[in-house]
Parts: sequence; C-alpha cells; structure tokens
Amino acid sequence: MGDGEPVVIVAEIGINHNGSLETAKKLIDVAVEAGCDAVKFQKRTIEVVYTPEELARPRESVFGNTNGDLKRGLEFGEKEYQEIDRYCKEKGILWFASPWDEGSADFLAKFDIPCYKIASASLTDDNLLKHIRTKGKPIILSTGMSTVDQIRHAVEVLGEDDLILLHCTSTYPGADEELNLKVIPRLKEQFSCPIGYSGHEVGVYSSLVAAVLGACVVERHITLDRAMWGSDQAASLEPQGIERLVRDIQRVPIWLGDGKKKVYESELPILQKLRRVK
Repeated sequence: MGDGEPVVIVAEIGINHNGSLETAKKLIDVAVEAGCDAVKFQKRTIEVVYTPEELARPRESVFGNTNGDLKRGLEFGEKEYQEIDRYCKEKGILWFASPWDEGSADFLAKFDIPCYKIASASLTDDNLLKHIRTKGKPIILSTGMSTVDQIRHAVEVLGEDDLILLHCTSTYPGADEELNLKVIPRLKEQFSCPIGYSGHEVGVYSSLVAAVLGACVVERHITLDRAMWGSDQAASLEPQGIERLVRDIQRVPIWLGDGKKKVYESELPILQKLRRVK
C-alpha cells in the first residue's frame, strides 16, 4: 500500500450485520460483487470495554431493554468468526477487524488476518496499541476525534513501520463541512507512513476526492439498506453506492494520466477543423 500502488478499498461491515451471521454473509457478498479488497468487522469484550453502569443503562432494542442487551446481541463469538473466516476464503476476499481491548486482539490472533485496525476511539489507549503491535501484523489506525499531537504520540508508540493512518471524522453520518479532506495531504507531509481515509458521510464523491488527494486506503461502511435498524446504517453505502465508488476510484489513475502535456491523435481531426492559425 502507498504511493504508486492501487487504492485499497475496505468495506466496513462493523455492526451493520445486526447480530445476524446471514446478514454478515450478504454484506460480504456485496463487498465481493463491488470489487472491494477487504471487509472489516469490530470485536469487543463487552464487560471490559463498557462499565457496569453503562451496560445497565436503559436502551430499547430488538435484543432487550438495556444497553448491555444491545451490545451483547451485536457481538459475534468464535463460532461466527470461524464461519466468517471460512466464507471470506471461499469468496476470495480478505477480512480483518478492530479489537477494542487486549482480549479481543488475542481473540483475533487465532485467525490469519492480514492486519489489525485500531479504531479512533482507541487511539489514546497506549496499552492497547502496544499490545496490538506485539502481534507482528501491519496496523491501520483511524484518527477521528484526535488532535495532531495525539496522533503523533500514537505514532511514536506504534512506530511508523507497517503502519497506515486514516484521516477520519467520527460523526455518523459526517457533515460535509466537517470532512476536512485537505488533512490528507497535510498528514502525508507530517508522517512517512501511508495515509488513507475512513469516511462516514452520506454519498460517494467525497471519498473519491480523498483518493484523488492521495489516500492509499479508502474505508466506507456498507449496508444492505440505509433504512435498516442500527446506529451506523445511515452513515453507510448501499450496494449501488459501494459499486460506484469502487468503479470510480479504479478510474482515478486513468483520469490523472502521466502529467505530460501532449496533443493526442484523437485531437488532430478537431485541430484541423477548428484551429484557424496552425
């Protein structure tokens, strides 16, 4: 990954499977059919990531009446991930996940995933960063809700080898005026590791602009239907949207060309027809 290489497109499934393995498989199919390079999930040890008070907080969902019921209902275990691993291999697509705690990182180490993703919420968790680095795999780090100083500290903890930073704004969905895509070239100036983009906005073309600005990875949430139940659905791309994004990102190198001004053969008949002074 990096300058001169094709943009890697990651379809973030996250928790948009709504606790259903069959829905997760359908989302994997969407990513495969669109031409994405990988799908991404999230892994949490619920009792570690959330306090007892937070888990007991009232929250109605299809799983029950507390926030804990919701979080546990959305969490896949070993049986589900074994099937996800098998299914992705069958479909020929990579998968990985963002562990939110050390135990979840150990859980993911059971699988031959190509890399670990660190969520924006975990950027300041030095112990988790160090623990994930011990796994010996490349790391992708999202930088939402973080200052440049916080990003720099995280990079110091992780080191820049086998590290990719993703510019990100952590609102769901993201407002146009807060996407701030000019941060991508700024991060490229400040860090030697590759820079990508993780977007939560509505629409396709802002992520295409991110690729034009130099993002080597583009990550977008996907859904079967933005009207489905779930907190991340509205910030996700439906099948046609992710297909269009993949198609257009793949065209970016063609559109940009080689930067050498020239007269094309296709222009010559027009030149002969329209130019008065040759």
